[in-house]
Amino acid sequence: MSLSESNLFKPFEYGTLKLRNRVVMAPMTRTFSPDGVPNDLNVAYYQLRAKNEVGLIVTEGTCVGHKAANGYPNVPYIYGEEALAGWKKVVDAVHAEGGKIIPQIWHVGAIRKANTKAGPDETIPGYSPSGLVAKGKESGVAMSHDDVLETIEAFVKAAEDAQAIGFDGVEIHGAHGYLVDQFFWEETNQRDDEFGGDIAGRTKFAVDIVKGIRERCGKDFPIILRFSQWKQQNYAAKLAQTVDELKEFLTPLVDAGVDIFHCSTRRFWEPEFAGSALNLAGWTKKLSGQPSITVGSVGLNNSFIDEEKRDMVDESQVAKESLENLEKRLDNEEFDLVAVGRALIEDPEWVIKIRENRLDELKGYSKASLAKLV
Repeated sequence: MSLSESNLFKPFEYGTLKLRNRVVMAPMTRTFSPDGVPNDLNVAYYQLRAKNEVGLIVTEGTCVGHKAANGYPNVPYIYGEEALAGWKKVVDAVHAEGGKIIPQIWHVGAIRKANTKAGPDETIPGYSPSGLVAKGKESGVAMSHDDVLETIEAFVKAAEDAQAIGFDGVEIHGAHGYLVDQFFWEETNQRDDEFGGDIAGRTKFAVDIVKGIRERCGKDFPIILRFSQWKQQNYAAKLAQTVDELKEFLTPLVDAGVDIFHCSTRRFWEPEFAGSALNLAGWTKKLSGQPSITVGSVGLNNSFIDEEKRDMVDESQVAKESLENLEKRLDNEEFDLVAVGRALIEDPEWVIKIRENRLDELKGYSKASLAKLV
């Protein structure tokens, strides 16, 4: 079978979300939005990926309208007249190229540090479920019950505004040790109210966000939830140690209205639990009955090749081996969509080159690519 006939390039449809292929541009923080406002550079960046036939673009993390949502300078907001007007230009440009785009809505939680030039008021500390950034490591303040409700509303309002300016859905950032994940993770959620407790109880913060979005944006507005086992605080962390625990985690989120799960792993080819070759996306689809997105070093060798050895790597061979693995799993319907991250930073034409079997023309990713937005 030629690459052009691969399942990777077959259309995907779920509810109102209709994609020309199965390739998703993964959300990647770029810090090129001074004062939180997307500009012409951001417009051109996303438009170029849509022009080159990415099926679905998930934007970089966009900060919701809560005073402590941001943790980094020059990341975009998803609130306020100026930022929303900037995003409207991005949305229109992507749609003009036949693409689909959703924002990733984000709150960094305890990752935020005061006085780091992040957000309108730099003095505000991080807010989190229990004032912990990791087990036994205090950071910022523990959220009051009212703080929790206020933050849920900020997420819901972000989705409502995203829908109003034409985004094709929304992704909630519930991964990598940021705020939503801090509620999920037992080490950072020590609450004794309804937002804490067992693994199902710790989903309530996200569940209430999803329910709020569903109520305000309607039953047909696509909601994606991104989650991960690993955290930036601890790569070995696990929300679910077993298949049964993963099901306990997923069930209330499905019941709340999550349409698609974006399952973040560092290496997509690694099994999630002993005794099965299924990765996290595979298990999530099997247990939830919902479509899933796999992600984790697709088309890259970054997980096991040092930067200084990059010039020695045959990118076409890396892509070939990665794609063969992906194709087999897609054929088996283990997951539905494939998110590509760093490869699309370096090479906006990645999708077309893969489809046309131009593997020898692929551009290898390097950290130097992060210094510019093109």
